[in-house]
Amino acid sequence: MTLDVRGISYLVDEVSAEVARDDLRVIREQLNCTAVILIGMDLPKMISAAEYALEIGLDAWIEPHPVDLKYKKVITNLATFAAAAENLRMRYPGRVALIAGCEFSLHLGGMIPGWSETVRLLLTIRWRRFFRRRINRKVNRLLGRALVAAREVFGGPITYASASWEDVDWSGFDFAGVNLYRTRNNSAVFEDRLRARIARGGKPLVITEFGCGSFVGAAQRGPGSFKIVNWFGLQPKIRAGNVRSERVQAAYVGDMIELWDRHEVHGCFVYTFALREYPHFADPTRDLDMASFSVVKVDPEDVARWEPKQTFHEIARRYAIMNADPRRNASAKDIVHD
Repeated sequence: MTLDVRGISYLVDEVSAEVARDDLRVIREQLNCTAVILIGMDLPKMISAAEYALEIGLDAWIEPHPVDLKYKKVITNLATFAAAAENLRMRYPGRVALIAGCEFSLHLGGMIPGWSETVRLLLTIRWRRFFRRRINRKVNRLLGRALVAAREVFGGPITYASASWEDVDWSGFDFAGVNLYRTRNNSAVFEDRLRARIARGGKPLVITEFGCGSFVGAAQRGPGSFKIVNWFGLQPKIRAGNVRSERVQAAYVGDMIELWDRHEVHGCFVYTFALREYPHFADPTRDLDMASFSVVKVDPEDVARWEPKQTFHEIARRYAIMNADPRRNASAKDIVHD
């Protein structure tokens, strides 16, 4: 067993620096994480959060998250983030990693047809086999340019948070990263595909995203948990027939952590600490938290306030047991790139 990196992701753009610091301390001291993926496009907030995470003992994985930017801008933006990350790495050797991007085929236009991210998601889900060759060609071409730009200014380990349908050339990276979800459609072959992914990657595998919503049936939907929300109307509502269940989410996340560990995955990051635009309401028809991947339920009156869900406690329990194992002490410093 391994799972040397045990973490969760955190969206930095949505909150103040003060709120981020409070949450990061919870992630370290209560969730028992050893690392955090910081996601966002606000560079000052990103670096402030990363610096604080490092101060309190969390390894910082920095992920700029562009959506619908021109490819040239994606590269220049990454270089800016990489240079800032290098300044942190020099002060905290071996504890800073860079994620070059996330699911380019979904978040960036031009990879597949579709004028919006929603349209691209639907096309990807239903027709990705027809776009696979195009997706892989364009993703790897952009990643090649991104890697060159990042390596010029950043001396630490680099990965990319790939979609499960993207076939990435990992030869220039330090980790193979993938957002990986078990659903009803892939559950029968999930472990076989995981073993194959580990075998062919050639680099330590890091699961950069996994999770589900908090309702009966969410474990079968995985990344599609958000689809139970009807966004049309005066206010978003949960579609009829869906029943809240924090237990379902906790069981799913716990099972996945055990699975990653059993298959000797290098690291994993639960998605995610909080999605502030999916607050919890007592009214089940308005309870957007049911569709959220958050491990805390957010107060609709003040998104800085939250309460832990059952998943929070499940993660804390499992990570605490692993932290007590002296064999599990790896960090970014244990991967040396060529």
